[in-house]
Amino acid sequence: MKKQIIISSMAAAVLSASLIACNAEDSSKKAPQAKAPVKTEVKGALPNYRYVDIDTILSKYNLAKDYNEEMARKQTQMENELKNQQTSLQNKANSIQKKMQSNGYASEASYKADTDQLAAMQNSAQKRVGEMENKFQEEAMKAQQTVQDSIDAFIKDYNASRGYDAILFKNATLYINPALDITEEVIEGLNARYNKVAKK
Repeated sequence: MKKQIIISSMAAAVLSASLIACNAEDSSKKAPQAKAPVKTEVKGALPNYRYVDIDTILSKYNLAKDYNEEMARKQTQMENELKNQQTSLQNKANSIQKKMQSNGYASEASYKADTDQLAAMQNSAQKRVGEMENKFQEEAMKAQQTVQDSIDAFIKDYNASRGYDAILFKNATLYINPALDITEEVIEGLNARYNKVAKK
């Protein structure tokens, strides 16, 4: 059973947002106006948007790292339980086989009783595995959503004091000026806020 990495699924979910635009007026609600004069960009000045590398954020944000470690532990526990069940089933099957080869069954009924017991064990094991996998998926999705909501909320608060027209994902661009990268600043702010809450 392959280990699932929550970071990759969270990155896909966070990328679905594709763009966070803050403090920008909705032009679709405005009445038509005269065409604004073309702005001439001052040489050396940066445009009023920035970008973040979401993969880097998810790999360095302590909340995401904590959830990733927790899910890895649960994945290991699930795999260990599955191995234990497989061992029990194999032991029971081997016992039936040896008993049959040594003529240990006095009647067809006693043989059927053991094989029925083995079948019941197999059904129970399959049900248990399904329940564990469903629970794991639910917990992984919940963790993913918690991290995504935390990042979204922080970005909105962060931008309230900066007034960028947009904060983009690096993954959604072919090229973007590295001077516009605020990834490390966002990670620092996210961790400062998360660590402060975690200590309470």
